[in-house]
Amino acid sequence: MRRRRLVLVVTAIIFGIGCHRTQSTSTGVNVEFQIKPQPVRVGPVTVSLALNDPAGHPVTGAQISAEADMSHAGMSPVFATTQEVRPGLYESHLSLTMAGDWVVLLHGKLPRGEKLERQFEVRDVRSNR
Repeated sequence: MRRRRLVLVVTAIIFGIGCHRTQSTSTGVNVEFQIKPQPVRVGPVTVSLALNDPAGHPVTGAQISAEADMSHAGMSPVFATTQEVRPGLYESHLSLTMAGDWVVLLHGKLPRGEKLERQFEVRDVRSNR
């Protein structure tokens, strides 16, 4: 009985830690991600982000950076900042250095100070050959 109780307590602690979410993450902002040109090829690409609040209004004044990483270890990441090109629409210019699968991570701060963290997969980046 004592051992069973110990197992239940340890299990509860493990699941409690694994499911913890920070309060500073913005959960109400919708981020639409688009990358051009299509199909995506090695070289320069433009990442477009549309940020909207739950009511569908553009989120202006965000500060966002983009980090692109290959999906496998050993490659150096690529970094870029974004610029707000019109209310709620942000653009970033990255240069993808190798064919394969990439992950674009967005790190940012919204106007009210909330953190913005999102991740998007960019699969099958093609070589220029």
